Amino acid sequence: MSKADEIFVKNIRDILDFGTTDVGANVRPHWADGAPAYTRKRFCVVNRYDLAEEFPILTLRRTAFRSAVDELLWIWQKKSNNVHDLHSHIWDSWADETGSIGKAYGYQLGVKSRYPEGEFDQVDRVLYDLQHNPLSRRIIANTYVHADLHAMHLYPCAYSVTFNVSGNKLNAILNQRSNDMAVANNWNVVQYAVLVHMMAQVSGLQAGELVHVIADAHIYDRHEAAVARLIEGKQHPAPKLQINGDVKNFYKFTVDDFVLQGYEYEPFNEKFEVAI
Repeated sequence: MSKADEIFVKNIRDILDFGTTDVGANVRPHWADGAPAYTRKRFCVVNRYDLAEEFPILTLRRTAFRSAVDELLWIWQKKSNNVHDLHSHIWDSWADETGSIGKAYGYQLGVKSRYPEGEFDQVDRVLYDLQHNPLSRRIIANTYVHADLHAMHLYPCAYSVTFNVSGNKLNAILNQRSNDMAVANNWNVVQYAVLVHMMAQVSGLQAGELVHVIADAHIYDRHEAAVARLIEGKQHPAPKLQINGDVKNFYKFTVDDFVLQGYEYEPFNEKFEVAI
């Protein structure tokens, strides 16, 4: 069975059984009808995915793989902060009349800084170090820039990635301040698993481990009943990720260069409303 399913089920059961609730507190998130969006949470959940073993996508229900990859490319490759460059409507609730989400995510990755080796933005710096200084312990990308938080329509949730090379394996730690487990947990895992594969391929490395550190792993009140039903479903073997091996430039990847072979999943059709 899929390791991603096993990890997800363990996380959900732990939150439902032992999580702390904020019902009745003065919370920021709300539902579209204006009601407060309360949560049940666990602090500091840490999950490890061996990308050399299998691709970590849920089979308990379908994760929209192409849309997840498209959003990843929007942030890390296009370095965009405008939803008009995105092929889904995930960010529409946080976009202004021009489509901008402010100085968030892709905007921060595209800001250039001067180094002894030249001028780089954060993504280019990561790529440079992986190719020229792979044993560095300083290969980090970070979008949580305090000076710009006031200009972001949503503070970054998945805010930093630390890359680390061990032998010929590229490993990464994804740090996330907040994670809506029902809506976004596997979405984020899939995205950053793909990112590690991308970075590894263009750097002459093999994908190793993805470690996902979540400070506040929560289930919203309106999700509890449905997610409890979800984790009781049938699990399938993990699919295989196939990447176009001809792509050697990070900026040449397209969504069509990533294919899941043998992706079987349960037809779980219950919807999870997104808290705003």
